[in-house]
Amino acid sequence: MKYEVLFSGFGGQGIILSAVVLGRAATMYDGKYAVQSQSYGPEARGGASSSTVIISDDPVQYPKVLKPTVYVIMSEAGFLKFGLGASESALMLVDSGLVQSRPEKCRCIEIPATKQAKEVLGKPIVANIVMLGALISSTGIVSEAAMQKAVLDSVPKGTEDLNIRALRLGIELGLKERDA
Repeated sequence: MKYEVLFSGFGGQGIILSAVVLGRAATMYDGKYAVQSQSYGPEARGGASSSTVIISDDPVQYPKVLKPTVYVIMSEAGFLKFGLGASESALMLVDSGLVQSRPEKCRCIEIPATKQAKEVLGKPIVANIVMLGALISSTGIVSEAAMQKAVLDSVPKGTEDLNIRALRLGIELGLKERDA
């Protein structure tokens, strides 16, 4: 098993944190190998950002994502920069309220992460955690238990309950879309 995951959005959405949490879940709690890297636009907050994670059952020989198998896109600019070239065999999760475009070739799962984070949880800032929940429920890339532990390790003190609720919301959304 090997996944090459590309997260993209704009600065301030937690794109880098998402990759870190996913890598942590894989290595620390699911016994897998992972490599994570990131890129920021010159504007930092509000500018383009991306991060990648390679997760494998075997040691990762080359740390750069060459052909993503999974995309998590949280902005239209992120889709235009990274999603247009998605291969037919890839899976793409898009934040349906923020990404207007859709891929032509690959399977696309629409997750209203920001909208649901705002409406259900009252905090759009946890949309990235909602997307992580949708990612694990639609792919099985890491276990729910591993992701929950990694989220708890990674979020600011005092926000643990909110972030776990965001993760569960994302899992529900991902299962609903996967089974549709």
